[in-house]
Amino acid sequence: MATEPGKRTVAYGRYHNLQTISVATLPPRPDGFWVIYIHGGAWRDPTITADSFEITENILRDSPNLPIAGYASISYRLSAHPNHPQDESTPAEELRSAKHPDHIRDVEAALAFLQNTYAFGDRYILVGHSCGATLAFQAVMGAVAGHREVRFNGGVNDTGTGAETVSTSPGPLPPRLTSQPTAIVGVAGIYDLRRLRDKHSGISAYREFMEGAFGGDELLWDTVSPAQMIGSRGVEGGWKNGRLVILAHSKDDELVDQGQLDGMKEALMGWERGKAYVPARGVTDGSRRVRTMSIEGAHDDVWLKGEELARAIKYAFVELLRMGIAPEPEPFGGEVSKSTSHF
Repeated sequence: MATEPGKRTVAYGRYHNLQTISVATLPPRPDGFWVIYIHGGAWRDPTITADSFEITENILRDSPNLPIAGYASISYRLSAHPNHPQDESTPAEELRSAKHPDHIRDVEAALAFLQNTYAFGDRYILVGHSCGATLAFQAVMGAVAGHREVRFNGGVNDTGTGAETVSTSPGPLPPRLTSQPTAIVGVAGIYDLRRLRDKHSGISAYREFMEGAFGGDELLWDTVSPAQMIGSRGVEGGWKNGRLVILAHSKDDELVDQGQLDGMKEALMGWERGKAYVPARGVTDGSRRVRTMSIEGAHDDVWLKGEELARAIKYAFVELLRMGIAPEPEPFGGEVSKSTSHF
């Protein structure tokens, strides 16, 4: 497939070959939004890469009236996968041995690189599939964003008394984000690690990939789970400027159950009731929305076919328009209407 004009792969880190971003710039439009994608693959699957967004991007490009200023798809360091072993001679820059917080460090470094390079501020929609959705919400969680990971011994409403810092991976922290996203789209997302493990307790692969990425401390699993942390430690405390969340799930998803969406929706209730920080240039009232939508197909069909992932992103633009945040790009495309019956 021919490379689209303005599309290139750039490196945002110097430690690993996976620290790259596929970037496509479009004709400048100051009222447009960037669409930034984080792929899934259980933090470890080397066959699912930033290129998995290409089909969806091409579908979105066929809707030229969408107010999109650019596309980016982030690659990040991966954990080891038992079905894709590497030998001892593998160079460090190719080795898949990442442990938390390596994955979220890379995502934040990539976002900071994009902001510093293209100066889009908060005018971006962060989109994640499966564990990519986990990473998207971790980037705005009070307990995780900026790598403030702590081992937490209290309940989800605890203010953090008695928490202690957990060890982090070596190397400098990535640059801080200048602005967090205006919207997050989570598709087939993992939002509660322990709950997912318990739901699939008879399948060892679930525990294996969680331990591979986060280790065996289940208190840490809770701390990094977006649906577990609420108040100051969760999205409510960390995402001050956020305006919109879209949570999408398919009844045909064979890997991630509906309970993940339900738990995340409940965890976002406090955030939705609050008001977003609106800068002086803003003309809206700071209201927030959480919307859910039904999509179709198996877990990986979302990105393998692209239509449902594109539909979720289009739905985000529909809601941003209704909130007075996105510009008027009529028409959005009739296929989006399928999603509007689910809220």
